Amino acid sequence: MTPLEKYYNKFKEDHRLTTRHGIVEFTVSMKHIHDCVELVRAGISTSLNERRQNQEIKLLDVGAGTGRYSVALSREGFDVTAVELVAHNLEILRGKHENVKSWQGDARNLHFLPDETFDVTLLFGPMYHLHSDEDRLSALNEAKRVTKKGGFILVAYLMNEYAVLSYCFREGKIKEVLEKGTLTADFHTITNINDDLYSYTRLEDMSRLNEKAGLERVKVFAPDGAADYMRRELNALDEESFAHFIEYQMAVCERPDLLGASSHTVDVLRK
Repeated sequence: MTPLEKYYNKFKEDHRLTTRHGIVEFTVSMKHIHDCVELVRAGISTSLNERRQNQEIKLLDVGAGTGRYSVALSREGFDVTAVELVAHNLEILRGKHENVKSWQGDARNLHFLPDETFDVTLLFGPMYHLHSDEDRLSALNEAKRVTKKGGFILVAYLMNEYAVLSYCFREGKIKEVLEKGTLTADFHTITNINDDLYSYTRLEDMSRLNEKAGLERVKVFAPDGAADYMRRELNALDEESFAHFIEYQMAVCERPDLLGASSHTVDVLRK
């Protein structure tokens, strides 16, 4: 069993996205997924003078985990295919008995899926655990291959500044990290491919990968913003105040002055 499999056998992914900080991430992400679907529909309407229904829109969720997005989108009537590497996660997803087609597979090799099949492809987990440009490019190129021309690819990353602020300073590990030599002089994390489960990214890293993959950026948004730093504070809010926080994150999620410090960002790309 790989370290990744051991981790996700213990980590309760279903629970994370139903906590308040997870609800912020999920709600903002779903809004942008729906925006991409509407743009797909607009392109179809322009070219074919017709508007496809949900069941005719094909969505792919690569790194689907236990199916938080796959199941929700399937319940909205979309044609959803999920790919997940970790057998434990896939078992939970399949146990929900939803109308989601599912495969066990690696984001870097989707040979079991045909070219240009999906209108919208989600990569909401793989880039967290792929460390090298080569592996990340393989995942992007496979997503590009299976996405229709004019379709959208949404790629989630864990952000470098979140890691530095939360681990190095909030948890008081800065001296230990510097002694290990896992930060550059400008505080960019250095991933140890053999030891580190997660990989952290800056916006310029994302842009470099997009250029190599030949993918066009539409926008970048922060699905959770400050929510991960504010778990205790969010839990203490009444329902009305929490709803206002979600409204706030919806309003500021694309602000460039806030993107880098979010725990996650999502790069919205067009093929």
